[in-house]
Amino acid sequence: MERAGRRLDRDFFARKADALAVDLIGRVLVRVTDEGERLAGRIVETEAYLGPEDKAAHSAGWRRTPRTEPMFGPPGLSYVFLTYGMHHCFNIVCDREGSPQAVLIRALQPLEGLETMRRQRLSHRGDPSRAMPDNYLCSGPARLCQAMAIDRGLNAVDLTRCERIWLERGSESSSERMEIGNSARIGVAYAEEWADARLRWFEVGSGHVSRGPEGSGGRRGAADGSGISSPAGPGGGTRTTERAGARPGGRTR
Repeated sequence: MERAGRRLDRDFFARKADALAVDLIGRVLVRVTDEGERLAGRIVETEAYLGPEDKAAHSAGWRRTPRTEPMFGPPGLSYVFLTYGMHHCFNIVCDREGSPQAVLIRALQPLEGLETMRRQRLSHRGDPSRAMPDNYLCSGPARLCQAMAIDRGLNAVDLTRCERIWLERGSESSSERMEIGNSARIGVAYAEEWADARLRWFEVGSGHVSRGPEGSGGRRGAADGSGISSPAGPGGGTRTTERAGARPGGRTR
């Protein structure tokens, strides 16, 4: 059996975004700061962006620009973009080189370095003295980037080799106990028939999931995975786990 802390390799990311997005739930994102501190969070929410045919993806219609270039790279590359001119979003490139698919990491359950995460989140809010509960630290794509000090400096890095940011397998025992819900993505109403594609996954009952359909972000929501199926995305409501670009993210929560 693989060690819980083992880094995920390129083969893990070499599959379609919808398959990867499900299997990323329960994995651990690790960030080592410039000061050498290890920050870590367990992934509890993801969204898949399926490339050229997906009208919610940055690469829709084979759009290839300097911004989207990382999406055309090898699986396991990072894709960090700025939305609304102020919020960063962290994505993982997948499938194969030249197939511009990505998975947006929407929320984490903080595991290590919580006080540093809290300080970094509060500094972005301009009120370092304010209290912030743990389940608000990484409950959204912009929040987790603030907490983990992820910005464009970590764009297009190889997550299978980088010593500043990578992903680990996580605890097999906790993964076996989880239930995974499935819904439409958040903030992609512009994507026509793709707006209702069931390409968002989340850990049911987690208090760290972002606000939105079946989410909590500090407020527990329904977790029945209700929504409309899309031909491109797997359907279904909630399930017990079986391990097997917004635009990645759209609107930042």
